[in-house]
Amino acid sequence: MTSQDPAPTAPGTRLPQERRVVTEIPGPRSQELHKRRTAAVPPGVGSVLPVYVTDADGGVVVDADGNSLIDFGSGIAVTGVGNANPRVAERVKAQADRFTHTCFMVAPYESYVAVCENLNRITPGDHEKRSFLVNSGAEAVENAVKIARYATGRDAVVVFDHGYHGRTLLTMTLTAKNMPYKQGFGPYAPEVYRMPLAYPFRWPTGPENCGPEAAAQAIDQIGKQIGATNVAAVLIEPIQGEGGFIEPAPGFLPALAEFCRANGILFIADEVQTGFARTGDMFACEHEGIVPDLVATAKGIAGGLPLAGVTGRADIMDKVHGGGLGGTYGGNPLACEAALAVLEEIEERKLTERARRIGEIMLPRLRALAAKHPEIGDVRGRGAMIAIELVRPGTKDPDPELTARIAARCHAAGLLVLTTGTYGNVVRFLPPLVIPEELLAEGLAVLEAAFTG
Repeated sequence: MTSQDPAPTAPGTRLPQERRVVTEIPGPRSQELHKRRTAAVPPGVGSVLPVYVTDADGGVVVDADGNSLIDFGSGIAVTGVGNANPRVAERVKAQADRFTHTCFMVAPYESYVAVCENLNRITPGDHEKRSFLVNSGAEAVENAVKIARYATGRDAVVVFDHGYHGRTLLTMTLTAKNMPYKQGFGPYAPEVYRMPLAYPFRWPTGPENCGPEAAAQAIDQIGKQIGATNVAAVLIEPIQGEGGFIEPAPGFLPALAEFCRANGILFIADEVQTGFARTGDMFACEHEGIVPDLVATAKGIAGGLPLAGVTGRADIMDKVHGGGLGGTYGGNPLACEAALAVLEEIEERKLTERARRIGEIMLPRLRALAAKHPEIGDVRGRGAMIAIELVRPGTKDPDPELTARIAARCHAAGLLVLTTGTYGNVVRFLPPLVIPEELLAEGLAVLEAAFTG
């Protein structure tokens, strides 16, 4: 299928919004391309599914063999407004005709300022804020930590079990999971301390006790192991991504935020995967009324172009000396135009509400599936950030082998899903926020069929 194919099947889309499997997956052409890839790209760069994409739009991805797959991945929560979104594409094309780069630190431009103004406006809290732009989520997190250390004069950073924050030296250190992210890449950065997370499904005394007990444990360990006066920042994903789409038990995040306020510790929300309407709120920390001191954003911000940001209280951000923040490509003008288009799409098309609607469709279907299949130990998530955790029936023992089989069956049938989790036993769903409901329902039917073999 190409952009010259027949009229789309859903308003606002260019490609037919349909699942179409015409070859095995991956097909012959993708297999040929994969041979070239193995000769040119190191094996350390993995791929979930080696189909080679030629087109994508709305809720579908089309490969080199003409297969049209339902997209439940969104490039890992990046293309929330749909791939090749027309508004994004038009603004990027128009900017490319004007100029592609000057470096904002050399000769600035309005779109960078406009993106920062929008981030200051939409992130939680009505206090005065400042933002600056970088290229990736890892850069955003690393800069947030850097700013927190500078502003507080303290060194220690607290993170949590199952957390994922990136692949640079510091963010790899902040990340909990060893394989594949940390194995063999040490030594790691100093003054990073890991605390227990409120993981309801796996909390020893049950999910009803999880929030307050986990918060009390974390706060107690911070006091005993580090000393609150030595902590620059507490860094957490409001819903953990690579850790398995773990939604901390109610009360956990507010207790941590209050502890931070009482002890001069900065609360950093890593909203890289959860931000920009993904969870049914513009930012996931809004669900419990959390107002972070600093917010790291990326992924869904620019519709697929590399852009990330750090937004924080003005009194914190303004402390850093001139020249202390920046980077050659940070806030590239093409990416800034894309981000402005994404924000317009989210607000005009009410995509936070659309994300909530996706959750209302998916969660009951997945809970009904879990009732039939005891290997689904947990169904969780909010909005369009949903997951199932697979276990050996009658236990909470992770079953990564079954998880891999379920994902492979979905892929073979034309549904792109992602696996995740500390134990490799979680199937996660991140459909584009603009996916047609009938396509969403068909994707869920494919998933259901995968459990019957």
